[in-house]
Amino acid sequence: MTTPSTSTAPTAAHTPAAPCARSSLGPVGLVLAGGVSVQFGGALAVTLMPRAGALGVVALRLLVAAVVLLLVCRPKVRGHSRADWGTVVVFGLAMAAMNGLFYQAVDRIPLGPAVTLEVLGPLALSVLASRRAINLVWAGLALAGVFLLGGGGFDDLDPAGVAFALGAGAMWAAYIVFSARTGRRFPQADGLALAMAVGAVVFLPLGLAESGTKLLDPVTLGLGAAVAMLSSVMPYTLELLALRRLPASTFAILMSLEPALAATAGFLVLGQSLSVPQALAIGLVIAASMGAVRTQVGRRKPAVAPEA
Repeated sequence: MTTPSTSTAPTAAHTPAAPCARSSLGPVGLVLAGGVSVQFGGALAVTLMPRAGALGVVALRLLVAAVVLLLVCRPKVRGHSRADWGTVVVFGLAMAAMNGLFYQAVDRIPLGPAVTLEVLGPLALSVLASRRAINLVWAGLALAGVFLLGGGGFDDLDPAGVAFALGAGAMWAAYIVFSARTGRRFPQADGLALAMAVGAVVFLPLGLAESGTKLLDPVTLGLGAAVAMLSSVMPYTLELLALRRLPASTFAILMSLEPALAATAGFLVLGQSLSVPQALAIGLVIAASMGAVRTQVGRRKPAVAPEA
């Protein structure tokens, strides 16, 4: 959802174990399938919010995903240092905040613009990490996209929704940083499973405070489980399969298509159409994200020295 320090997706080091059977899809197809799963999961979450509230939906998503990941990964809880636990706790808090802010955003503004604004967080992280002049171009494209998205003043979008989406983007950047650190400290997907559990424990009281016994309704529970599977469990599994055969740079570029997938899901599931300026804005942000990733990858390519 790449190299975590510079792009928008987790690496295989902190992705849950995948089924042993080989997928008939190619690696690019797996990434795109994961992206479609995430965004249609987000669209389903929007339909669930009238029943459970935004905080309730987040609580259900994190709780179900945590239970599934803990059962699949069975992480060890002993033998870790205080620094290890500090890292995984911050990772879990960043994950919970990212989800909470994003769901508050999509409760107020369409899914496509919300994801476009959220992507600015990882994009800014990638631009700052690269420190190359060309990234001024990508930053300019992104700013132009934001200007178009807001129609020059965000008159067509709820200001609170815009603020929540930008906050989610900042938390996404933090998620990337601490995802990488967690992946270095914990084997396989153990750190991710533990962090998801931390996020679920933190968010469950908020969901109960907003929705109470509504979360125990069988239909609500079922839909919440579907959101968790579509938005967390399935994408992580598909991404793990893809990252075994796909360069991280290509993976990052494919992940830049998330705003377009979100706009498609919003249109098909929620009937959320985009104006021409908003569609152009999404295109500019996607182009900026792809350009930033390509610049970062080009910067990292080592010079090939002749062998002795």
